[in-house]
Amino acid sequence: MEIQLELNLKQKLATRLGTLIAASLVYFCFCCDTAVASVIFAALLGLLLRSPTFVFSLVMTAQRDIMALQRFLALNLYLLKRDRGGFTIARCFQQLSRAQPQKACFVMDDRRITYAEALLLSEKVAGFFSGQGLQRGDCVALLMETRLEYPCIWLGLSQLGVITALINSNLRGESLLHSIKVANAKALIIGSELMDVLQSLIEKEQLPCLPVYQYTDKELRTIPGHELLPGAVDLSAALATQQAMALPASSSAEEARSKLLYVYTSGTTGLPKAAVITNLRFLFMAAGTFYMLRLNRDDVVYNPLPLYHTAGGIVGVGMALLNGSTVVLRKKFSAKNFWLDCSRNDCTVAQYIGELCRYLLATPYTPEQQHHRLRMMYGNGLRPQIWSQFVRRFSIPQIGEIYGATEGNSNLINITNREGAIGFVPVYGRKIYPVQVLLCDEETGELLKDPRGHCIRCRPGEAGLLVGKVDSRRAVSAFHGYADKGASEKKLLRNVFAKDDVFFNSGDMVVCDILGYFYFKDRTGDTFRWRGENVATQEVEAIITNCVGLEDCVVYGVEIPHVEGKAGMAAIVDPGRKVDMDYLSIMLRGSLPAYARPLFIRLLDEIPRTATFKLKKRELANEGYDLTRLSDPIFYLNRDGVYRHLSRDQYKSLQAGTAGL
Repeated sequence: MEIQLELNLKQKLATRLGTLIAASLVYFCFCCDTAVASVIFAALLGLLLRSPTFVFSLVMTAQRDIMALQRFLALNLYLLKRDRGGFTIARCFQQLSRAQPQKACFVMDDRRITYAEALLLSEKVAGFFSGQGLQRGDCVALLMETRLEYPCIWLGLSQLGVITALINSNLRGESLLHSIKVANAKALIIGSELMDVLQSLIEKEQLPCLPVYQYTDKELRTIPGHELLPGAVDLSAALATQQAMALPASSSAEEARSKLLYVYTSGTTGLPKAAVITNLRFLFMAAGTFYMLRLNRDDVVYNPLPLYHTAGGIVGVGMALLNGSTVVLRKKFSAKNFWLDCSRNDCTVAQYIGELCRYLLATPYTPEQQHHRLRMMYGNGLRPQIWSQFVRRFSIPQIGEIYGATEGNSNLINITNREGAIGFVPVYGRKIYPVQVLLCDEETGELLKDPRGHCIRCRPGEAGLLVGKVDSRRAVSAFHGYADKGASEKKLLRNVFAKDDVFFNSGDMVVCDILGYFYFKDRTGDTFRWRGENVATQEVEAIITNCVGLEDCVVYGVEIPHVEGKAGMAAIVDPGRKVDMDYLSIMLRGSLPAYARPLFIRLLDEIPRTATFKLKKRELANEGYDLTRLSDPIFYLNRDGVYRHLSRDQYKSLQAGTAGL
C-alpha cells in the first residue's frame, strides 16, 4: 500500500512538473525576451536530465529552439484556423485579393497581373469549365510552360473541386503519355507553344480520347506555328467572353482536405509518379516556409523555377496565393540574367534548387552580381562544399535550406543559417518529433533491427535512413501518397518502433550531430561498397566537381565480373575534352582514400537530367564502362594512381577477372 502511494505521489509530481514546464515554455515564448527565455528554458529542462552532453547541447541550442518554437506555434495556429474554417487555397486567395486588389500578384518580363485580375481570371476559368460538365473529383491535365496565367488556371479548376495534374512541359513520348494516363485525366489544357508535342502523340494515335483546350497568348495568335489544333477548343478566346463564377459563401472542412493537385516526382528512377497534394498539404508547404523563415507580405520573391514542380509551383507560387507577396516568374532559368532580374524587380527574396547555385558560381564575375536587395535565398539542395563560397561571392545574408520530398512528410528547415545543415530537431524532442533517423545498411538501405524486431534510432554522428511518422490527422505529418495506391504502399514502413505504427521512407541517408542539426549524406542505393568500405557518392562528386571547374559530374557504382562489390565510376560533362587527367589524378589522390577514388572516368557531352536539374544515374550505371557499346572516352585508374585511356586489353582483363582487382 505504501509503495503504491509513493508511486502515485511520484506520478503526480512528474505530471505537475511537466505541466509547469509546458506552461512556462508557452509563456516565455510569447512574453519574454528571447535571450532571457533561452536561459530559463535551459534551466527548466536541465532539471529533468543530468546528462552532461544533453545539458551542453541544450544550453548551446536553447535560443535557437525558442525561436523555432515561437514560429512553429504560430504556423500551427494558422493551419488550425484554416483547417477548422474549411479554407481551400482558392478561398485563401479570394480573401487576399479583396484585401489588396491592386497589388502585383505575379510579374514576368514586362507583364504583371494584379490580385484582382488573377482572381477574376480564376473565376472565369471556374465558370467556363463548370459549363463543360467537369465535376468535383475529376482531373484535368495541364501541359503548359511558365506564364502569368498558369496558377490562375489550376486555381479556377480547384474552385470546382477539380484536380489539376501539373504535367512536366519537358516530357515527350512515353513519359508524357504515362503522366496523362496515370492521373486519369478527363481533359487536357495545353499551351500553344507545346502543340507540336501533342500533335506527335495524335499522329501516332497514342493520345487517349479526351477534350483538348488550347491556350494561346494574345501576341502569339497571329504567329505561324500557334494555330488551333484540329478539334481543340480555343480556351483564350472562350475566357475573354466568359462570365466570372464566384466561390460559394462557405466551404466545409472536408473541402480543405480534398485533393488539389497532382505533382509528379522527377522520375530519376523510372516513369514519373503523380504525388497527391491536398489543399491542407499545399497550405502547410507554402505557409511553413513563410512562417519558419519569417518572410513578409512586402517581400518580392524571385521564382525562376518551373511551375509544374513543388519548389516553383507550391513553395514559390504559394507566397503570392497564401501570403500576399509579389512573385516574379521567369519562363526558364538563366544564370546570366538571374541577378539582373533580381535587381530590375527589386526582389528581396529568391529561390534556388539543386544545381542552380553551382551554375551561378560558374558564371564569370561581374560587379552587378552584388547589386541586389536580396536578404535571403531559400530552397533545397545547396551543397555544403560550395555554400560559403556562394554566400560570400553574391553577398547573401541568409540561406534558408529546406528539406522535404513532394509526397513526403519528413520535413526539416534550416532557419539559423547553419552552413551545410538541412534543418534541425531540438535535442529534447528527438524521440517525439515525427522525423527519425534509423540505423541501416548504407549500401542496400535495409533497416537493422534489435532482438525484439524493432528498428534502431541512430546516435549522433551515425548515418541512417530518414523517415517520418505518418499521422493523417496533422498537416505536418500526413502522407497522401500517389495517384497509384500500389506505389504509395511501397514508400511506407510498418511496425518500426511499435506494432501498427507507420513511417514514410524518404530514401535519404542523413547524419545528425549532438546539437540536433541534420546533414544530407546520400540517397539509399547511391552509396555503394568497394574494398569493404561504403562510398558516399555525393562526397566524391563534390570533390571532382571542384577539380574540373564546377562542371556537372555524377558518381555511381558499376559491377565488374568476378569481383565483389561495385567499383566507382565518374561521368563528367566535358564536350571540349579539356579535363586535365594528370591534375585530376593528383587531386583525387590527395583528397580521397584509395577505396573512394573512382576506378573509371567517362567524359561525355552532356548528362541526362530531369527538368528540375537532377542528374540521372541509372542509365549511366547500366551502360558501365563497356567499350563495345560506348564511344565516349573512358579512363582507367592505373596502379601508379594516374588515369589513362582504358585500352582494349585492359577491358578484356577486367571482363575475364584477370586484372588483379
